[in-house]
Amino acid sequence: MFDMMKIMGQIKEAQGKIKAAQESLVNITAAGESGAGLVKAVVNGKKLLVDLQIDESLNTPDDAEMRKDLIIAAVNKASEAVEEKARQAMKESTAGLLPNIPGLDLSSIING
Repeated sequence: MFDMMKIMGQIKEAQGKIKAAQESLVNITAAGESGAGLVKAVVNGKKLLVDLQIDESLNTPDDAEMRKDLIIAAVNKASEAVEEKARQAMKESTAGLLPNIPGLDLSSIING
């Protein structure tokens, strides 16, 4: 039989560690680029754009549509990359927190 008080204590401890891990996601970053490096974007683990560099050659009215497409592509690439890095960091920081209890799914807490 399960010791409910022990399990509840472990859940509370796990919640604290998960929260701390989620807060540390701001320190994880990933970059994405498009147009052979003409546009570079950096996104953090909270999925916020933290840097954007656009090559001067794209700063003409004629390049407005292409510039927009390259920005979107670079940000999307950075977002995909940081999502994987954040997932791995959360997995590592929460490994072994709780025993394997059938039916207990913490993925919604971990993936936040």
